[in-house]
Amino acid sequence: MEHNESPEGDKALKIIPLGGLGEIGLNMMVIEYGGDAIIIDAGLMFPEDYMLGIDIVIPSMDYIKQNASRILAVILTHAHEDHIGALPYLLKEVDIPVYGTSFTLGVVRRKLEEQAGLGSSSLNVFHAGELLRIGPFEVDPIRVSHSTVDGVGLAVRTPRGVIVHTGDFKINLSGKESTMTDVNSFARYGEKGVLALLSDSTNVEKHGYTISDSEVADSLRRIAFDAEGRIVVALFASNVARIQQIVDIAEMKGCKVVFCGRSVELTVKIARELGYLQIPAGMELDIRRSNDFPANRLILITTGSQGEPMSALARMAAGNHKHIKIRKDDTIVFSSKIIPGNEKAIAGIINTIYRLGANVVYEKTAPVHVSGHAHQEELKTMMHLTRPRYFIPIHGEYRHLVHHSRLAQSAGIPEENVVLAENGDIITFDDDGARLDGKVPTGRVLVDGKGVGDVGRSVLKERQMLAEDGLVVVTIVFDEETGVIVYGPEIVSRGFVFWTATGHLLDDAQCVILEVVEEIGMDAPNRTDLIRSKIQKALRQYFNFTIKRRPIIVPVIMEL
Repeated sequence: MEHNESPEGDKALKIIPLGGLGEIGLNMMVIEYGGDAIIIDAGLMFPEDYMLGIDIVIPSMDYIKQNASRILAVILTHAHEDHIGALPYLLKEVDIPVYGTSFTLGVVRRKLEEQAGLGSSSLNVFHAGELLRIGPFEVDPIRVSHSTVDGVGLAVRTPRGVIVHTGDFKINLSGKESTMTDVNSFARYGEKGVLALLSDSTNVEKHGYTISDSEVADSLRRIAFDAEGRIVVALFASNVARIQQIVDIAEMKGCKVVFCGRSVELTVKIARELGYLQIPAGMELDIRRSNDFPANRLILITTGSQGEPMSALARMAAGNHKHIKIRKDDTIVFSSKIIPGNEKAIAGIINTIYRLGANVVYEKTAPVHVSGHAHQEELKTMMHLTRPRYFIPIHGEYRHLVHHSRLAQSAGIPEENVVLAENGDIITFDDDGARLDGKVPTGRVLVDGKGVGDVGRSVLKERQMLAEDGLVVVTIVFDEETGVIVYGPEIVSRGFVFWTATGHLLDDAQCVILEVVEEIGMDAPNRTDLIRSKIQKALRQYFNFTIKRRPIIVPVIMEL
């Protein structure tokens, strides 16, 4: 059923996930009380293999548009694309203030400046522990540790009770206090009473605890001091803490640091401006001078950890980077997790680098990366800290949500108090407790260039057919008065066959077309349309019979 504006006097609390429950990415959630609502996060997802030509995927904004007048603000938990990437598209639908931490809004600001008309959006910086009052909601940001800096979970105080949204988190007990999850604040809310805990499910299948950042730092330090030549570290650009670790190692070894790739350079610029990254004076080296510096005193920090074909690392491996080419004495470190779907691309680059004679280190050969998402024991710790009445797993594919639900029950939360929800479900809290209470419209919107939502299943199907079987264009020109062919039939194919490799295949196809034309009388009604449809059918049958392929057939028929 469709959910519309809450009637006056309806004081139920409602949580409505619009993305992120049933998939990795697209994180977006609405929290409503009475006639007011706030949004937590507005994330994107990168396209799946079958989404040919698609740049990004964003959540459907239909529900947002239907209820635009009720939405008071959007609150961001951290600066990863799966939490902020859809924000420009959200702000084109609703003109609302945006709240986030300094680093998160630093990244957002540059993202919005690239979008026409969004550079003046209202961006409001908050700090962990600084209470926000937005309509009937009081939002308390709580510092959490993650694979980017300045991330927060949210304690949302409502007249119905406190909702704790963890954001993406892990619980680490080492490192600087400013980068550790604030377990004391979560525990204080647990003592006061938490109505519902909404917790990150990404790594629920992994037992135990995440390894510590110090273990990764020790491993990177050993690799750096053992290396005889240059060190190239590929990582996620947003991982400021990892960049700082590498800078610290470079200082110990007396190395210069080079930053390669637009996203890394942008992150470094923002993080330095805001004080999240400290680089000693004189350490950073311009990439144009890198070949003039001793190889064993050089560390390059670059993009390309996921095998992206146009990334700096990929261009280095291919030998077409303007300034850097892989050498035999180089050590290449992939300091990131392998995102599912990128395995082949990453393996391809690793194999290429090995062929060039360089050494490669990645997570299967050494502890050079630590996840930013909590493992099972940390997830249970969060439950014990907050002691929620109800538990709702979020941020994960459906199997992750199921496993997290079972984990919650094993941690002592009653089965009837665990709410397993999906995108669009309305989770209602009222005097009768919590329940699933209908659905709102949700979905995925494909973004291709400047087109938003103009590519659907039919277009993707056509692209798949073009990719698999190619295209055949038939051109025929008729005399308008006599109906006689004055040009053609001409056949042009792309991605279908080589003309020289198929003998008389396309010549015989011309005969098939002429037979179709001859069968249709000059006085046949809608003769041109009839010829067009029959040519499509006849050629499909002919190509399928002769060569077992089904190209897209495009007849271009004109009358002069």
